[in-house]
Amino acid sequence: MHECGICRILFGMKDAPKHQDEFSNRAERLAALRDAGIDPYPSKTGRDRTIAELAKDPPRGKKEATIAGRIRSVRSHGGSTFAHVQDGTGTFQVYLKEDELAEQYRLFADAADVGDFIEARGTVFKTKRGEPTLLVSSWAMLAKALRPLPEKWHGLADVEARFRKRYLDVLANPAVRFRMEQRSAIIDSIRDTMRKHGFLEVETPTLQPVYGGGFARPFKTHHNALSADFYLRISDEMYLKRLLVGGFERVYEITKVFRNEGVDIRHNPEFTMFEAQAAYQDYAWGMGVFEEIFENAAKSVLGTTAIKHGDETVDIKRPWKRMTVSEAVKKVAGLDASAWKSAAGAKKAVRAALKGDSVRAAGLGSMRTVGEVLAFAFESLVEEKLIAPTIVHDYPVEVSPLAKKSAKNPQFTERFEGFVFGLEVGNNYSELNDPEDLLQRFVAEKKKEQAGFEEAHQTDRDYLEAVEHGMPPACGFGIGVDRMAMLLTDASNIKEVILFPTLRPKDKG
Repeated sequence: MHECGICRILFGMKDAPKHQDEFSNRAERLAALRDAGIDPYPSKTGRDRTIAELAKDPPRGKKEATIAGRIRSVRSHGGSTFAHVQDGTGTFQVYLKEDELAEQYRLFADAADVGDFIEARGTVFKTKRGEPTLLVSSWAMLAKALRPLPEKWHGLADVEARFRKRYLDVLANPAVRFRMEQRSAIIDSIRDTMRKHGFLEVETPTLQPVYGGGFARPFKTHHNALSADFYLRISDEMYLKRLLVGGFERVYEITKVFRNEGVDIRHNPEFTMFEAQAAYQDYAWGMGVFEEIFENAAKSVLGTTAIKHGDETVDIKRPWKRMTVSEAVKKVAGLDASAWKSAAGAKKAVRAALKGDSVRAAGLGSMRTVGEVLAFAFESLVEEKLIAPTIVHDYPVEVSPLAKKSAKNPQFTERFEGFVFGLEVGNNYSELNDPEDLLQRFVAEKKKEQAGFEEAHQTDRDYLEAVEHGMPPACGFGIGVDRMAMLLTDASNIKEVILFPTLRPKDKG
């Protein structure tokens, strides 16, 4: 057996390790094809229909059809071979007979493997079992696969291996592929709802000189030609609001954002965010549109507003349950924040409610105001218990630097978040358009940063200048698309709804 060039490059001049035997055998067959003057990777195919089209409307009589796809199985019986070919629309059986194909049949037997992409031309008939089958009159290799497809990929226990080789995961697991198709349908539904309400889809910068629009640590990079540092955006909010200043009334964007933070079942450093801004509206209007987006997406993807997560089912049909942050903390955690007269007293009450959980209680240490402690109590004691679709509103001003203060109580803001199955799925508010108040918020955030809060909102002087030119009253709302997909596809891990989630490089251990 002669040695192929690929084997020499990958394995050196010595024999390949035993576990590489299959690779070596396939590489030999690749070399044989080339020796025979056959291009194993042609640039085009004569395919004239998809497999779904062939199955739906097969040609009559002796009229031929040409399909193309990956070989998923091969069964040989003497001088005949059955194989299943799969493209992006389905799978179809093909039948090759030696007495009709002669040399082409022997070439298939010698050169074709499961996993190869081929083109097959022929007429359609039904087998004795009634399966539509293509009787092959000619075939051609489209792409020789050097590595075999895994036989036991479905149900693989090593979850990270599935995510690391996602191309095999979507190939072997129809449920994974279907979930990704559902995700695409969710995004389509969001766009349909936005069009209904007269929104314009726009694009804003990914590289930003000042990051803002959220509490998060950014990824930092350097632009050589401009000799300047930039940040991958943690949000697109600040640029959408600049467009309101510029005269656009309703804009939105569905885009990637990046946050240099922990990775767990609900967080991925790179994720997809839907963000919208509507001039001349407030957060009460935004609550209705927010609920409508979820309701429409569920109907579009599932055909119902009832969604399931594990053994529980909830209905996300409008309207959702609504309560203020203070009401939620009192109702769920049993803490009456209206009785808290100082940050110290508030901390004491929350520590008692945490019942000795020192890890979570440690987060109280740097808090200086009752509002911060109230927000902490909500996140620590309430969020995960909000199973039914719930809108929680009127957050403390200390944790809402870009939201307009409530006219009823300036200690709180016109801000709301949505929760389903204990998962926060969106952050929304009446936008702060008072430049003097905005400057004061930036100053307060700067003090928090100097005190050690790494995720403090940055002072964006360019944005402040834009608001000083006049920004109309507006409502902004954002939804984490990945989390929305988790809810509507019954996924327990955010990586399940991201095609290529962020993973530690293999060489980092």
